[in-house]
Amino acid sequence: MKLKMASIFKLMSIVLLSMLIACSNDSSNADENSNSDENSNDNQDQSEDVKITFFNTSAEVNEVFENLFDKYEELNPNVTVELIPTPIGGAQIEKFQSLLASGTPATIANLDAGAILQYKDKFLDLESEKEKYEALTTPGTIDRVLLDGKYLGIPWTSQGYGLLYNKRVIEEATGESFDPSVTRTRDDLAALFEEIDASGTAPVVIHGADWSLGSHYTGLGYALQSRDVEENLAFVEELKNGNVVLSDNPQFNGLMDTFDLLKKYNLRKDDPLVSDYNLDSTAFAKGEAAFYFMGDWTWAVIGQLEGRDEEFGVIPVPISNNPEDYGNSQIAFSEPKLFAIDDTESTEAQQQAAKELIEWMLTSEEGQTAIITEMGLNMPYNDLKAESPNVISNSVSEYVQRGDVISISVMNYFQPDWWSKVGASMQKYLSDNIEREELYNEFEDYWESTK
Repeated sequence: MKLKMASIFKLMSIVLLSMLIACSNDSSNADENSNSDENSNDNQDQSEDVKITFFNTSAEVNEVFENLFDKYEELNPNVTVELIPTPIGGAQIEKFQSLLASGTPATIANLDAGAILQYKDKFLDLESEKEKYEALTTPGTIDRVLLDGKYLGIPWTSQGYGLLYNKRVIEEATGESFDPSVTRTRDDLAALFEEIDASGTAPVVIHGADWSLGSHYTGLGYALQSRDVEENLAFVEELKNGNVVLSDNPQFNGLMDTFDLLKKYNLRKDDPLVSDYNLDSTAFAKGEAAFYFMGDWTWAVIGQLEGRDEEFGVIPVPISNNPEDYGNSQIAFSEPKLFAIDDTESTEAQQQAAKELIEWMLTSEEGQTAIITEMGLNMPYNDLKAESPNVISNSVSEYVQRGDVISISVMNYFQPDWWSKVGASMQKYLSDNIEREELYNEFEDYWESTK
């Protein structure tokens, strides 16, 4: 009986052990199946199709962006990037506002910093990306693009502007080697213009578009009040409050005295509001004018031209006859456009795809080649993998390295319509439809209306 009971007990132990092993195997298989399902879901998430849109106000390089997006889509078949183009200088902010109002904002918007500030509640706070981009960019870049202390837009280019010069034209007109460093006052510039004009060549071309006149030219008037941006902002506040008389302001008067000189010798003086960007850039590049009030971004046009001249550079716009005055040795410089990500209608997947696209554009060889080599722009980034053929940007870089730059970041805080409103007044002045006092009155009326 004892033997029989022992046998039964032994048999039950074997059965129980077998059941435990079976349960263990089932659990292990279940875990493996579960992990397999999770990995499958992860892969599915990674390969899930996502479409993002890119609103572009750098209209002169629409095609370069399109080609760049095609390359990105080849590398990332699950991502579709649609370009939303805008015309050069034409109703860009209105188009952005229309998209926003219709509930279909672009995932990424390439906008002026001031427009991003105006719509700051519509964009994703990029604080989580800030440390990464501080490491990727040159010192001080991220600090300069903060808006009300927030990181709302990722910088992708740095640009400078002033009086671009065509070296061959100047030297043929004067019969002497041109040294840009000797033109430091308005009288210096006037003497040079007179000599060039006597040779039968137009000394300068003014692009008559509102964005060039309103933002780039008159914007200098606010930036030159002080080297301190806060003091420049205080000046604008006083202007809004009606406490500034522009006709008494030396910086504005000096700037407009120089503008009168440019008007006198303008290639387009018989039809100053033609405002054909490609035509004006081509005329300068092929020697119809010796100087051109414009920025290094015009290389996107000039660099593609056949039969153009080769040697170009930039000098400051002198605002007085004292070479030591702020502005006579400096050119305007900024990170003018930023990539901002929508935070109103875009999904988390779209926002993540936007971040990844932007980082690829700014750090990959393909992206840097498109921006530096094809667009001809500077990038405020370390570890650049592309070389710039843009000799104007190289000239700008020399001023930057010496610290001879005018910070125009005060304009980041202006209303989005400011340059079109002020630019319209400048167009009237350029075409001799109003006098300077009337111009100043229109400026003052505009700023007081924004209070």
